[in-house]
Amino acid sequence: MSFQPFFKLKYKFKIAIYLIVFITYSSSFAGSYDDFFTAIKRDDAELVAGLLSRGFDPNTPNPTGEQGLFLAIRESSLKVASVLLRQTTTQVEARTAADESPLMLAALKGLTELCQQLIARGADVNKPAWTPLHYAATNGHLAVMALLLDDYAYVDAASPNGTTPLMMAAHYGTAAAAQLLLDAGADPMLKNNQDLTAIDFAQRAGRNDVAGIIATAIRKRQSKGSW
Repeated sequence: MSFQPFFKLKYKFKIAIYLIVFITYSSSFAGSYDDFFTAIKRDDAELVAGLLSRGFDPNTPNPTGEQGLFLAIRESSLKVASVLLRQTTTQVEARTAADESPLMLAALKGLTELCQQLIARGADVNKPAWTPLHYAATNGHLAVMALLLDDYAYVDAASPNGTTPLMMAAHYGTAAAAQLLLDAGADPMLKNNQDLTAIDFAQRAGRNDVAGIIATAIRKRQSKGSW
């Protein structure tokens, strides 16, 4: 008696079961994927927490490569951001295609408490190129700037084109932001790749008040009798 037909039938049955499981899993994942990013946009922390508890990867990127934590900060979905930060597997240093980190975006938005949480999780205060301090200075977020500097952010960090946080504060930020950086030791004499100083940035933006603050700092750096 041949058992070959029986084994063939058994094999086909197993393959059918595997296919059913695979299709079910794929459909479930597709649903979870859509639910995850919809929940981020709506700041639905409960749904995100439920998906994570069922094993959904918090680092799953959207079609443009942006991960959940970055998107939550961009959408100001702070309840979801807190849930993601409590997940130990969430990568706080995941970068976008433009090399932006969650901490950079939180600094740009002036989200001091969130910046504290990110730093506590190991977010890089001194990432190469554009830094969180550049971003905080751009919008004059003093509390975030102070937080970053207290955590040893390099005050004269240079972007890929040599722009410093002081230059960003001079052009886009506030007089108070420029003063804070100067008080922290920022060098007002530095030039970027276009040979522009912080004063040049201020003057190009019509920020005479900021230009005056920087000029005062430069005079203080000079020895007596040199001006």
